[in-house]
Amino acid sequence: MFAAYVTITILTSAFTAIAAVTYLIGHDYPKAQLDMKRLPRSWVPMLGTLLAAGSLGLLAGFAVPVLGTLAAAGLVLYFVGALLAHLRVGSRQLVGPAVFFFVAVAALAVSLGYHGVS
Repeated sequence: MFAAYVTITILTSAFTAIAAVTYLIGHDYPKAQLDMKRLPRSWVPMLGTLLAAGSLGLLAGFAVPVLGTLAAAGLVLYFVGALLAHLRVGSRQLVGPAVFFFVAVAALAVSLGYHGVS
């Protein structure tokens, strides 16, 4: 179980860190996504910061398990919001947010499985 926990946690952290960097450096893709979802571009730094916090929180979970579990739960909620934002505007481009969502769910599941629910 330890190997799965470490692998999935690092993979999820890497995925979300890459996404955070694209938001925080001002790449055009996140801006286009917000435009498509009819959300303000002023949200880009906040969304990037949330992704970065989730990524760092997952890694901090190796030292303080409750932080990793909370970070994974936060990322699950973040990507539920992303999926809902896509559906709200009728977008059928759901593969990207769905992949991130399922990776975050996997991180939450292995964190709870490895550390327990307590």
